[in-house]
Amino acid sequence: MLNKDFLWGASSAANQIEGGYNEGGKGLSVIDVLAQGENHRVETKGVITGRYYSSHQAVDFYHHYKEDIKLFSELGINSYRMSIAWTRIFPNGDDKEPNEEGLKFYDAIFDELHRYHIEPVVTISHYESPFKRALEGGWLNREMIDLYVCYCEIIFKRYKYKVKYWIMFNEMNCLLVPFGIMTAGGIFSSIQSPLNTEQNRFQALHHQFVASAKAICLGKTINPDFHFGTMTASMINYALTCAPDDVLLMQQDRQMKHYFTSDVQIRGHYPGYALRYMREHDIHIDICDGDLEEIKKGVVDFYACSYYMTNCIGYDKDAPKTAANLVAGLKNPYLKASEWGWQIDPQGFRYFLNETYDRYQIPIMVVENGLGAKDTLNSDGTIHDDYRIQYLDAHINAMLEAIEDGVDVIGYLPWSVMDLMALSTGNIDKRYGFIYVDVDNCGQGSFKRYKKDSFYYYHDKIKSLQTRN
Repeated sequence: MLNKDFLWGASSAANQIEGGYNEGGKGLSVIDVLAQGENHRVETKGVITGRYYSSHQAVDFYHHYKEDIKLFSELGINSYRMSIAWTRIFPNGDDKEPNEEGLKFYDAIFDELHRYHIEPVVTISHYESPFKRALEGGWLNREMIDLYVCYCEIIFKRYKYKVKYWIMFNEMNCLLVPFGIMTAGGIFSSIQSPLNTEQNRFQALHHQFVASAKAICLGKTINPDFHFGTMTASMINYALTCAPDDVLLMQQDRQMKHYFTSDVQIRGHYPGYALRYMREHDIHIDICDGDLEEIKKGVVDFYACSYYMTNCIGYDKDAPKTAANLVAGLKNPYLKASEWGWQIDPQGFRYFLNETYDRYQIPIMVVENGLGAKDTLNSDGTIHDDYRIQYLDAHINAMLEAIEDGVDVIGYLPWSVMDLMALSTGNIDKRYGFIYVDVDNCGQGSFKRYKKDSFYYYHDKIKSLQTRN
């Protein structure tokens, strides 16, 4: 049975949706200097060149937010997961005073959401660290801890009565993989750079753990009713075979890539398997006096996650491979895949929710789940995306089964509320939204919004489940 306060919503991120990168006093973020690429974003030495930077304009929510939030209301959602762009509040990260124009922009967003009875769920840092700080080491630099806490204090006080749910960092475990060095780590570095080492990524992650814990403790003094969450990108793998070596490899991979960050933020300490991993991989974290005590005090209240797919892992070097979110894996012969090669596994979603709740016993909020596909805008303004409807319906039903299993799921906010620019490439070809935005990979188009078939499906699904309860 769903809780009467269940959050039916949808999600986005500021750097992929807002645009207006140099308006309203906003400073450059790390995403703003990553140009569009075919398979991955291109680091352009921190200089804005003649290339296309999708974050600069994105889908222009910055100028369309009133129109868009009205559409969100018509979708029937009661919650919206979004992020605040750090550089709208502190353009350089270390400014003496916050940018009032940026604060007013989010005041307007929250007021508009509340006008339509939509609860904001806010990610504080969603791959948008200030670029100036990236040049000075990003999260490798311990000074980021105090800068983040200062940023949090400003937004906690400003939006004390406008925001209840806060997510500290988006997909923290992304920093464990090479792709996360500049996005998640805010460190000025290409994926191939000698700077992009496990040593540096683990050190940056430690600073994020401390910063998060300090901010949570501060936030509870500002408003005891705040709810703080960790956020994990699901990297659930199955063992390729039942060979014990494959099963143990699966468990070890799951511990480090999937559970490590949430174990620290929920349990309040470094787990033994992680200490062994760091010891055996010659990773030596600089831990200052008081850090571990801070981490122990500043644990989160809920577990937020993204879930798109599963894959397999094993020792067979010749096993067929498949594409994936963040980390590629081996094909599961029992699963079908999207046109991008991501394997579709709604049963895995139920398994993942049960596994996670058994481990932590705290509320779970699903803040990303969806299907990326090439959508076609027809001449009559319709977009027929039955493939997305099938994916969402199967996953929603799997989630409902998990709730019947006893899992405390408090919200489902799929990715994404509207089409937006892909994190990895800066393209928009791979669309996820319920709302189609008429813009192409080069930023050309009318920017007009259209409701997809999945828009009407999700509206009716929410209504039917709310009525049932």
